[in-house]
Amino acid sequence: MTDFANRLIAWQKEYGRHNLPWQNTTDPYAIWVSEIMLQQTQVSAVIGYYQRFMAHFPTIEALANATQDEVLAHWSGLGYYSRARNLHNAAQTIMDKHGGHFPQHFETIQTLSGIGRSTAAAIASFAFNQVQTILDGNVKRVLARHFAISGWPGSPKVEKSLWTLAEGLLPQAEMVAYTQGLMDLGATLCTRSKPQCSSCPLNSSCEAYKQNRVTELPTPKPKKTIPEKQTTMLIFMQGGEVLLEKRPATGIWGGLWSFPETEAIENLVTHAHNTFGFDVHREKQLPVLSHTFTHFKLHIHPQLLHVLQQPAQVRESGLLWLNIDDAIGAAIPTPVRKILLSLKHDKIR
Repeated sequence: MTDFANRLIAWQKEYGRHNLPWQNTTDPYAIWVSEIMLQQTQVSAVIGYYQRFMAHFPTIEALANATQDEVLAHWSGLGYYSRARNLHNAAQTIMDKHGGHFPQHFETIQTLSGIGRSTAAAIASFAFNQVQTILDGNVKRVLARHFAISGWPGSPKVEKSLWTLAEGLLPQAEMVAYTQGLMDLGATLCTRSKPQCSSCPLNSSCEAYKQNRVTELPTPKPKKTIPEKQTTMLIFMQGGEVLLEKRPATGIWGGLWSFPETEAIENLVTHAHNTFGFDVHREKQLPVLSHTFTHFKLHIHPQLLHVLQQPAQVRESGLLWLNIDDAIGAAIPTPVRKILLSLKHDKIR
């Protein structure tokens, strides 16, 4: 076993995290759900969602038998909704192709929707004690600093180097402590900003620490200006209810319920009549709300419209009238929930 692994394992056993809701189990389902939720999301934000999700979907079968709306409702607010859709799809695959049992073979795990090499390795390590290499964001940061690897870790060349390093450090025993230790070190000491190098068990061999390069490594992602987009969300209200529209299954907020959108901000009354058959009174425009995605920034202009009359056929598939409280609890994007909460607070009916 390498000295790197020895020191990391010893540190994890004494100082690492041991009481997170998904720890102290070898249940691959519980571990899988946690690993998917933790992708691009901090532990503190995940804990509550994880506990509610597992209470509602305690088994792979329960998740597979749920509707996508149910799954998305329990994911609503956590972001990156393709994770939830992939989780749901993979649960159905496990029921259909693997007899309801989470597969143990490393390559087979990677065939499930939403599971890449690092996530599969984490599941295999924690659930099945397999010797597999993880390389998530925290681990990339630890390795880039420890071995003074320059270049953005997300680039193919640098990432390949990090995979090679990670594989060479693997112990042949104590995989759970080692894997958890890598995650814990990156999350608690070797953090993106203000790392606690003096408390790190690896500082004596860390090249970035010795060279006083900790703040410059890992190399940041090259900056580029992200595009900005505008949309108008139409908040149709009648009798204390709001209209929600089902979004397409893929793309931004895929499968979620949201307010209808338009770019025709000048003729909203005409647009409402031509598109939905509504006679409306245009009320006030609510404050602009900005939401940043990975690849662009969206500026949302919420427009409140009071429906004076609606045809019966509007209550069709893809459109849903709900009171505000029920709408807040539905599978909706975070900006939509913010708008609904402001409506509830202002008691606009």
